[in-house]
Amino acid sequence: MANIINEKSFAFAVRYVKMAQHLQDTKKEFIMSKQLLRCGTSVGANVREAQYGESKKDFIHKLAIAQKECNESLYWVELLYATSYLTEKEYQSIQMDLEELLKILTSIIVTTKKTIND
Repeated sequence: MANIINEKSFAFAVRYVKMAQHLQDTKKEFIMSKQLLRCGTSVGANVREAQYGESKKDFIHKLAIAQKECNESLYWVELLYATSYLTEKEYQSIQMDLEELLKILTSIIVTTKKTIND
């Protein structure tokens, strides 16, 4: 499972970097794109950090941070769509990626919590 979340969170970060560049270069939007870039790339960074957690609780904590950053990313994507910086097609595609990441992160967190309580 860790490889899937590594791959997806990294691909998501790459997509966000490119999207922020696009928003800044073509739409001249700098504020929201920087926020989006910060939280979007933080997801993968926290996933990677979780792999070397000092304990299962630390692992869960880092993944929970990644989960929160993913949710914040969803907010910025929704805002960019609502303000017409993203098309409906772009929005739906990115939203699907975010929802998938959130589901995977939630599943890993729930499963790991069960192993602590067993």
